[in-house]
Amino acid sequence: MNIEEELFKNYKIDFNKLSKYGFIKENNLYKYYKNIMNDTFKIYIEINNEGIIKGKIYDLYSKEEYTNFRIKNNTGSFVEQVRYEFKNVLEDIRNNCFYINPFKYEQTNRILNLIKQKYDDEPQFEWEKFPSFATFKNKYSKKWYAIIMNIDKNKLEKKGIGEIEIIDIKLNPIEVQELLKQKGFYPAYHMNKKNWITIISDDTLSDNKIMDLIDKSYSYSTNTNEWIVPANPKYFDIEKALKKNNTIMWKQNTSIKINDIVYLYVGYPYSSIMYKFKVKEVNIPYEYKDKNLKIKKIMYMDLIKRFEKGQIPFNELKKFGVNAIRGQRYMPKELSEYIDKIN
Repeated sequence: MNIEEELFKNYKIDFNKLSKYGFIKENNLYKYYKNIMNDTFKIYIEINNEGIIKGKIYDLYSKEEYTNFRIKNNTGSFVEQVRYEFKNVLEDIRNNCFYINPFKYEQTNRILNLIKQKYDDEPQFEWEKFPSFATFKNKYSKKWYAIIMNIDKNKLEKKGIGEIEIIDIKLNPIEVQELLKQKGFYPAYHMNKKNWITIISDDTLSDNKIMDLIDKSYSYSTNTNEWIVPANPKYFDIEKALKKNNTIMWKQNTSIKINDIVYLYVGYPYSSIMYKFKVKEVNIPYEYKDKNLKIKKIMYMDLIKRFEKGQIPFNELKKFGVNAIRGQRYMPKELSEYIDKIN
């Protein structure tokens, strides 16, 4: 693979930007020239109608083509400088006249550019063993909201043949089940099948439909200011405490802030979310330790709402991906939306 092939691998040209950059069209070629190294050399770049780019360097003194920089084993300081200048010119053309096009299917590349435009997120190629696999992460929460993979089609369809490109998207488990009844959707490959779904990016579904789903997935990857906090009635009678005062103190997670919302999940025999609070004060030093509990900081919370026993039970929480409540944890956005609908 030569320098041009290496630098422009997975990139696609935008012909409309060439003339503005300085290319001149002659017949079926776009041509660009630039002098480098104090007018010692001239770089000549040409791009054909298929977007294939080729470059040459000419010695302005001898008027002959200079090719030593293409010899990989030639690592002298002068040759390295010429090679560096050549790559710089190519990279600048790439950054101004091309766009990234790293995936097999055109629809995948279109979705990539839509994600980039909307969320300013680039694909992350995280696995050396699977170099074509890419993830999209919420830059704030660091959570995945889309995964692109190349797999054999028989992983999704028993009679499927050939390599395909798929996108995994995280959604509400209820929506996942509804979508699986429709054409173009498959049980999630490699991810939790309750919370993720797989599509083939072969234009079976429109770009708008896929982006609508990615928007939902992105929203689920966003940390809310709402929390689920466990309460063990064996050690603390919260109802008795609330009869005295609607403001209570509670052990604090360092991430909780003033005005955050806390839903108290009361364990057995209730096994339900029973209370909704708004955080009033945080980061109050408080030293306490026994065999069941260790506290360094507390917060004060004001009661906003009570729920009936069984109104929001653990089995309902599991539908939204909450499979355990061992400590303070973020409230999934879709669960918060579901609870808001409860009178």
